[in-house]
Amino acid sequence: MSRVIAESELIMNPDGSVYHLSLQPEDLAETVILVGDPGRVPAVSKYFDTIDVKKQKREFVTHTGYFNNKRITVLSTGIGTDNIDIVINELDALVNIDFKTRQIKERLSTLRLVRLGTSGALQEDVELDSFVASSHGLGFDCLMTFYELGYTAEEDALLTAAGSHFLPLTPFYIATGYLPLVEKFAAHCAVGITATCAGFYGPQGRVLRGPTKENDFIARMHTFRSESHRITNFEMETSGIYGLGRLLGHQCCSVNTIVANRITQHFSKDPYAAVDRMIQMALPVLTE
Repeated sequence: MSRVIAESELIMNPDGSVYHLSLQPEDLAETVILVGDPGRVPAVSKYFDTIDVKKQKREFVTHTGYFNNKRITVLSTGIGTDNIDIVINELDALVNIDFKTRQIKERLSTLRLVRLGTSGALQEDVELDSFVASSHGLGFDCLMTFYELGYTAEEDALLTAAGSHFLPLTPFYIATGYLPLVEKFAAHCAVGITATCAGFYGPQGRVLRGPTKENDFIARMHTFRSESHRITNFEMETSGIYGLGRLLGHQCCSVNTIVANRITQHFSKDPYAAVDRMIQMALPVLTE
């Protein structure tokens, strides 16, 4: 018999829904699109044939419905891997913990978790308004240092190479996406390593009024190479999704629209239109 998870560890709302997401197991599809911006949820679900669930608590907005006869959920995570920790754990709880007994189910379920986000390019040839699918997430945040995440030989080599390249500021962890899903998007996207940062300004090399310690951070992101691998882009969520998702046995993929190029220092003229094109590209890929 598995352990009973205490009320203080898995917190439930009075209606029996999980605490932050305010969802019950029947509200969730097996395929979940993760978006940062709550406003992007209706931007995705407007393409659904039908919507049968609409729920919101704080920044976590959820719509579940059907597209091409396949049930699909779109959920906003907010910004950063701190929110990813909440979202991935609670999504996993919805399918793999019995809320009545508070025990882990004997038969575990696998979710497909696909981030549709926005990102900044770190290579000149990754063009504005194009799409990037992440082969790996390289974590400059510290989320997965709190979990036991094992590495493959390839991940170990990449993390060692990155650790040497970025001294004294080194990445904390690396995680590979679910490659069969990444490969499905490869026909529509560039593919490369996505670095995940712990903030938007100093942690991504932006200098407004606060001086930063690492003045060549963007240049070092740009020049990193390990065999055929390079860092194509960075943002604030992918590494957490890949690391925690894999740890819990889910299939994860991150696809980002490039709205800025930090090497050429240009920004998209119409990021909302570019994101809409990504959504229209991604939905058929996920339901074919």
